[in-house]
Amino acid sequence: MSIILFVGIAFLAACGQNDESNGSDEEGNADLTPVKFALDWTPNTNHTGIYVAKEKGYFEEQGLDVEILLPGEVGVNQLLAAGKADFGVSYQEGLTQARSEGLPLVSITAVMQHNTAGYASPVEKGITSPKDFEGKKFGAYGSDLERAMMTTIMKNDNADVEEVDFITTGDSDFFVAVERDVDFSLVYYGWTGIEAELRGVDLNMVYLADFSDKLDFYTPILATNEEMISDDPELVEAFTHAAVKGYEFAIEQPEEAAQILIDEVPDLDPELVKRSQEWLSPRYKDDAEQFGIQEKERWQKFADFLLENDIIDEAVEIDQAFTNEFLPEK
Repeated sequence: MSIILFVGIAFLAACGQNDESNGSDEEGNADLTPVKFALDWTPNTNHTGIYVAKEKGYFEEQGLDVEILLPGEVGVNQLLAAGKADFGVSYQEGLTQARSEGLPLVSITAVMQHNTAGYASPVEKGITSPKDFEGKKFGAYGSDLERAMMTTIMKNDNADVEEVDFITTGDSDFFVAVERDVDFSLVYYGWTGIEAELRGVDLNMVYLADFSDKLDFYTPILATNEEMISDDPELVEAFTHAAVKGYEFAIEQPEEAAQILIDEVPDLDPELVKRSQEWLSPRYKDDAEQFGIQEKERWQKFADFLLENDIIDEAVEIDQAFTNEFLPEK
C-alpha cells in the first residue's frame, strides 16, 4: 500500500460503489438486514477482519447480510455521506478533512491502533532519518498534506524541507519508482515493506509517528454517517460487534485469518498475505486496552495540525468525528 493510501488523496478517487461485489449471498438471507460495506482499496490485510466476520458467520449472527463493495470511481467518504454505503474503510486524515467540508462522517472503530506509515527507501540510499531527506528525491502524490507532514518531522530533526525535491509519481509502483525516478516514498510497511522482504529488497524506514505524536493518527478506520447512527444505532452496534469479533479472530489466529482472505480473494499473492497478516495482527490492538478504541486527544492533535497547516479551513468538532459507544464492553 503506497503513499496514495496515506495522504488523503486516495479516499477521493480510489474507492466506491461498484457493480462488482465480494461475497454477498443471494439465497437464504431473506431474514437478514442487507448492509453495504465499501473498501477503500483492493482487498488486503487491513480488511481481513471484515472477511473473517463474513466467512465465520459473525455478521449473520448479528442479523446482517454484508455485501463488500470493491473500489470504484467514487470515494468511500462520498459513498458514506450520500448513503450509498452503510459502512466503509476510511482514514482519520481523510475523515477529518471531509468533516471540515461538511460531510457528516463518523469513525466507529480504529483498525490500526498506531500509524504504521513511514518513508521507505532502499538501504543503499542511506536515508535513516528526516535529516537525510535533504538533497534527495521524494516520490510524491502532490498533496498539501504530504508536504506538511514532511515539513513537521524534518523540523523536528533540524532539517529543511526546501532541500527535498518533490517528484510527482502518483500511484506508480514503489519498487519501480525508487529504482528509476526517486530515492524514497511514503508507504505502509505492513504491505509494501513486507513485499520488499519477499523481493529481497532491504529497506530503511522512517516512521511518521516516531518523530511527531501529532502524526500518530488512526489509519485506517471503520466509518459510517451521522444519519445511520441517529436512525439505526442497533444496526451500527450489530455491525461493529461483528467486525470487532472478526479482527479479534485475526489477532488471535493470523494464519487462519490470512487463509480466509486468500480464499475469498484468490488474485492476491498468498505469501504476501500470510506474511503481512503475521506482521499486522499484533498491531491491530497494539498497546490499547481493547481493539478498536480511539482517544480524543489523538483526534484533537491531528485536527489541530491540519488547521495549523491550512489543510482544513474550519475547525472540526472532535466529539462528533468519532465514537467508542458501539464497541463491545470489556
